[in-house]
Amino acid sequence: MPFAVYVLGLAVFAQGTSEFMLSGLVSSIAADLGVSLAAAGLLTSAFAVGMVLGAPLMALAGRTWPRRRALLFFLAVFVAVHIAGALTPSYGVLLATRFVGALANAGFWAVALTAAVSMVPDRLKGRATAVVVGGVTIACVVGVPAGAVLGERWGWRAAFWAVALISLPAFAAILRSLPGGVRGDGEAAPVRNELRVRNELRVRDELRVLTGPRLRPTLLTMALVQGATFCAFSYLEPLLTRESGLSSAWVPAALALFGAGAFLGVTVAGRYADRRATALVAYGMVALALGWSALALTAGRPVAALVLIPLLGLLAFGTGTALITRLLGQAAGAPTLAGASATAAFNLGAAVGPWAGGLALDAGLGHRSPVWVSAALMGLALVVAGARRAAVAVSGVRVTE
Repeated sequence: MPFAVYVLGLAVFAQGTSEFMLSGLVSSIAADLGVSLAAAGLLTSAFAVGMVLGAPLMALAGRTWPRRRALLFFLAVFVAVHIAGALTPSYGVLLATRFVGALANAGFWAVALTAAVSMVPDRLKGRATAVVVGGVTIACVVGVPAGAVLGERWGWRAAFWAVALISLPAFAAILRSLPGGVRGDGEAAPVRNELRVRNELRVRDELRVLTGPRLRPTLLTMALVQGATFCAFSYLEPLLTRESGLSSAWVPAALALFGAGAFLGVTVAGRYADRRATALVAYGMVALALGWSALALTAGRPVAALVLIPLLGLLAFGTGTALITRLLGQAAGAPTLAGASATAAFNLGAAVGPWAGGLALDAGLGHRSPVWVSAALMGLALVVAGARRAAVAVSGVRVTE
């Protein structure tokens, strides 16, 4: 495996840490900037909105950009906004840096996955993809708890500085190890114009596939499942410290447990989703609806909460991986935009979830209320999935999962 592929995984690790780490920092950010917990939770939503907008746009742009230059640009922007976030005393500026950082993250993802598989033979493309995507799961297991530890000891700004610092070696390594060629180098202008026209036609065809009635329910279900996950996860720290009665020192451990469960869920789903995607999605969604309800009911019992947290991480990420597998199978006619649409759907949920949980907190419903909102979102996801199955049964059309 080329060294450059592991470099891309390192950069994704830093970006994944940034995306998820605020779940352990919301209280300290709220206290330092003088805002509510709900407002601090919106920082996660701002990142997700940037990913929603950036994923499809950058997927299209990344097809023709010089790969090394694009990766260096996106990573430089990502580092710059984290330095700005670590320095600013303004909540508004911090909110803006989260949005811009997500756009850069989406751009990096769009190019990194293409670059990784282009550097290896066909037999290693799956491994190359796993190395890059693995940066996210490792971030859940290591980066997010480490960010919580830094926030507890030196303040939330230390976590932002750490993300910027661990991105710098990746920047230097990309500069030295990644090929610098431009896609389409050496083509004459008429050939480039012909390719551009073909690309535009292909994009229109892919958009028709993705906006068709077959895929809309799957995309909506993905958004609801992710919304449920991020709603509870974004406010996990105040739930544990103010409802379960655990000290803040337990928060990194709880986040690590969630990350370990997530890693196991992705691993299991990756092994079985190709053959049993429908069963994994169905059982996983029902289990998540019950699991979030159980956490809301037992949050006052520390042992029960700590047992449920890794289980919910496993279910959330395992079900999410199975949903991605299902979508990619259904969207074979949209190879370029299918992955970007999955990213957009998941991050739409990641934007709506913390916002909905914040509304419940602002309404004075208590620190368990975001978890109840997660359970409600899963109930809605089950309704959407059930309606889709009923429509298929009524129409008599066989759906291939």
